Amino acid sequence: MPNSNLLNQVFLTFVDNFKEHREDLSALLLTHQKYLWLGSDETSTIERLSLVDTDKFTDHQQFRVAEFINLPAPEDQEIDIEGLAYTDDYLWFVGSHSYKRKKPKPDKTDAQNFKRLTKIESEPNRYLLGRIPLIDGKLFSSCPHPQNPDVQLSAAKLEVTNQGNLLLTALADDAHLGLFIKAGTAGKDNGFDIEGIGIYQNRIFLGLRGPVLRGWAVILEIELEDSSPGILKLRQIGEAKELYKKHFIWLNGLGIRDLCVDGNDLLILAGPTMDLDGPVQVYRWINGVNLRENVFSNPDFVQDIPYGNRQDHAEGMTLFQDVAGIPSLLVVYDSPATTRLVGDSGVIADVFKLG
Repeated sequence: MPNSNLLNQVFLTFVDNFKEHREDLSALLLTHQKYLWLGSDETSTIERLSLVDTDKFTDHQQFRVAEFINLPAPEDQEIDIEGLAYTDDYLWFVGSHSYKRKKPKPDKTDAQNFKRLTKIESEPNRYLLGRIPLIDGKLFSSCPHPQNPDVQLSAAKLEVTNQGNLLLTALADDAHLGLFIKAGTAGKDNGFDIEGIGIYQNRIFLGLRGPVLRGWAVILEIELEDSSPGILKLRQIGEAKELYKKHFIWLNGLGIRDLCVDGNDLLILAGPTMDLDGPVQVYRWINGVNLRENVFSNPDFVQDIPYGNRQDHAEGMTLFQDVAGIPSLLVVYDSPATTRLVGDSGVIADVFKLG
């Protein structure tokens, strides 16, 4: 699928032991020092690449989340990082918060695959929503604020519970989302699945890939505050003093794959909730960071993003004007086409003009 808005392509080069994970990139963020931060949905690490040319990022540094935050499960269990955001000297990340269903495999018999398809798993590391101090391109467990040394910045996560974390506990009784959580519906079966994070001031926006309810996608809005060292809790927000706000968004029946805050707008990368190739589209929700809860919104369609046949699924996007010089988005793909793979450790991402 050709795209007239394709501005450029960018080469991302990783270390050799990351070779397989260049094919499951799921989160992306460019910070102003021209560092590119990436998450994979198969690891418990955060990756950093550095700009060396307008179309090249290299010098791969890997940061183990477990070095900064106590994980609820061993770090060989994936966090399934689906979103990254930066604000006020903190790098924020969010896991999918989803159940997963085992999929049939070609080397198994039908009887074995029938059984695999009954198995749904919940992995504690997927329920992480956290922040890590980010100063001059480096992550820290704790460090002084760069402008105000009397203030200490510290890594922290939303408090873990038996339900996953405090957000899932709060949502378990929600009239729209609670049944999906209580039933343990797998993310790829239109279950609860976070795939994007955007932050404006002290408000955190979480985009849901699923569930999509009668064609309407959902964005959750929350605020967090420190509860104890290394632990965050939900603050009451909105007119009703609830622990979260809900926004229903019309994306032509698609779910949310990523979010970006652009001024007061929210840019939304939309794609199928279920196991489909496309369509994949970008929307602009004008003044989306300031709208009331419990209303229905119709963001503006911006453009289509190309997709392949069982490959090239756009999963992450970030504003790229700092590098490209004009309003633009950098997009990375899960299951990239073989033509995107460069050597043993590189992959090609796309830059699109942003109208």
